[in-house]
Amino acid sequence: MIDQASGLRKMQKNNQIKVIAVSGGKGGVGKTNVSLNTSIALAQQGKRVLVLDADLGLANVDVMLGLRVERNLSHVLSGECELDDIIIEGPAGIKIIPATSGTQSMVDLSPSEHAGLIRAFSDMRTDFDVLIVDTAAGISDMVLSFARAAQDVLLVVCDEPTSITDCYALMKLLSRDHDVFKFKVVANMVRSPREGQQLFDKLSKVSGRFLDVALDLVAVIPYDENIRKSVRKQQAIVEAFPDSPASKAFKALASRVVKWPIPHHPSGHLEFFIEQLLEN
Repeated sequence: MIDQASGLRKMQKNNQIKVIAVSGGKGGVGKTNVSLNTSIALAQQGKRVLVLDADLGLANVDVMLGLRVERNLSHVLSGECELDDIIIEGPAGIKIIPATSGTQSMVDLSPSEHAGLIRAFSDMRTDFDVLIVDTAAGISDMVLSFARAAQDVLLVVCDEPTSITDCYALMKLLSRDHDVFKFKVVANMVRSPREGQQLFDKLSKVSGRFLDVALDLVAVIPYDENIRKSVRKQQAIVEAFPDSPASKAFKALASRVVKWPIPHHPSGHLEFFIEQLLEN
């Protein structure tokens, strides 16, 4: 642990990286679509973006983009290669760290394997400005760890009772057990801006009644048939249909992300993100 912390403090070149965890509790709310399209829109605005597929057992970032993966995080953990060796390039020049799919051992990492994953981050040579962590669905320890350690937590919610309930459960755990009290919300797959605001109001009402948290609605992504078409084409909608309503919403979200400040205190640094994970 001491050696790892020492190595992390040498990461001076990465000390102004924006780290965003994209989560939401429930599966099927479009979390990975939000992660990828926001990442590509950020890259189109000149940012160097690294996407971590943090759904360690059911990875699908590479599949959604039709990318070929030779090695993934399981090979890093086994000591076969370093993290830089598995990074693949995606649309608009984004970099992607692929996980593995259908491997139970990646879901149930031991403490030493978890530490090994974090140590791999400390040794990275790849430069980037923004790290987008696409977490798994649910409220597993790994999801909570990534969300707890990130600078910003972006919650994706859609207008379904189970989505709101699961999003609330995630906020409850993070605020109660991990001192995370601020959340940015994306209302996804809504029919109108008004519906998106109403969805946010529902979430705010229930959280305001029982939780001491602050919510900020940062994007309303409209329901768009072109998303389904782009998924079939294994492309991000911001590239496949750049003028579609959803694409414009993702680009607007990326423009907001660029303006989110990076705190001058340690919580704005990549090494803080890694050290937070080490503490879990």
